[in-house]
Amino acid sequence: MHCIYGINAVTEALKVRGRAFEWVSMAKERHDLRLQRLIEDCRRLSVPVRFVRRTELDRMAGNAAHQGVVAVTSAKQYNDLDDIIAARRGEYSLILVLDGVEDPHNLGAILRTADAAGADGIVIPERRAAGVTGTVAKASAGASEHLPIAKVTNISRTVEELKDRTIWTVGLDEHASQTYDALDYKMDCALALGAEGKGLHDLVKRKCDFLVSIPMLGKVPSLNVSVAAAVVLYEIVRQRRAAVSSPHK
Repeated sequence: MHCIYGINAVTEALKVRGRAFEWVSMAKERHDLRLQRLIEDCRRLSVPVRFVRRTELDRMAGNAAHQGVVAVTSAKQYNDLDDIIAARRGEYSLILVLDGVEDPHNLGAILRTADAAGADGIVIPERRAAGVTGTVAKASAGASEHLPIAKVTNISRTVEELKDRTIWTVGLDEHASQTYDALDYKMDCALALGAEGKGLHDLVKRKCDFLVSIPMLGKVPSLNVSVAAAVVLYEIVRQRRAAVSSPHK
């Protein structure tokens, strides 16, 4: 069992079938409508509610960003790559492959944007990368509860496996000559993003079908990985929506 915290994260976790809760702890000092709704959700699902001091919630969460809510629950259940491929939400596949994103706030932000953009799921490595912790769940505003996430032992091998499934891999690389908005994303594809400050590993980069960059017009050489993910994801969304609204163009 582990802790998740934040009103959105706990609210969304309560909606997941099979998620086991020991209890949800709430701040004695907080009295408002959002908390009352959460209490009602817990009672409807027969999840015990405890009212404790904020200092106790700080200790449980490991920080003070819990918004007065901490739940003790079962761990996030990871999926297989096959599950993500089978979970296609639109006409074309859209999978994110994260090659070593280490900051849990970045992972949470990417999860939130990926869910909003209609991605099918996310692939992360087992080692040297952030997993789905309470911090990630909070940063994702609960999206981590709904988006399939697969942990794999080898990202470059996963890219090869996606190729075998006729899913094209687009790697984001600041040195790529092709800009992200020049590529046609009306295809089954996976977007590969590298670690903070490092980018994609060379082997992963070589195995990508396409490499694209985001033009940087200022002084800094690159964007935060979660921001870069949002930029490219919504270009993919834009292109695919335009194709649906203008099918004969």
